Amino acid sequence: MAAANPWDPASEPNAAGLLLGHFVASGLVTQKNLEIELLRLEKDAADVVHPSFLAQKCHTLQSMNNHLEAVLKEKRSLRQRLLKPMCQENLPIEAVYHRYMVHLLELAVTFIERLEDHLEIIRNIPHLDENLKKMSTALAEMDILVAETAELAENILKWREQQKEISSCIPRILAEENFLHKYDVTVPP
Repeated sequence: MAAANPWDPASEPNAAGLLLGHFVASGLVTQKNLEIELLRLEKDAADVVHPSFLAQKCHTLQSMNNHLEAVLKEKRSLRQRLLKPMCQENLPIEAVYHRYMVHLLELAVTFIERLEDHLEIIRNIPHLDENLKKMSTALAEMDILVAETAELAENILKWREQQKEISSCIPRILAEENFLHKYDVTVPP
């Protein structure tokens, strides 16, 4: 069922027709201004509603759809082509863009060098809580080892002082022993 044209004065009166009639009767709008505005609206909306434009857009969409279907059919071979290295193939680049390509290649090399590190970081994200717990445990164990090492260092310093005292006493003891041997004096054990 076709809808009635709201601009046709021969059809039943409707809100749009009554409003336009009121504007024309009051002098706000002239019949000529309405016709010019209708022509402008038709021109603005021509690419949306005109059959030739719609057919052209439909054809463009259909060709894009066909291309995408072909790409999907060739997905495996395209993937293999992308995986092959493109060594010894020249890409023509205008001379004014060479410096940008050098910078781009430096960025690409840096990205590739750091890719494994970034992937490892991403892989470790789900295990972050577990790793933090392990680090906390290791830190606590390290604190215990530091305390034990400090205690051991103190003991070593005390032992060293004792050894210094003993070593300083040895020449005196030997001198006394030589003195006693000289006079044949025996010290009871």
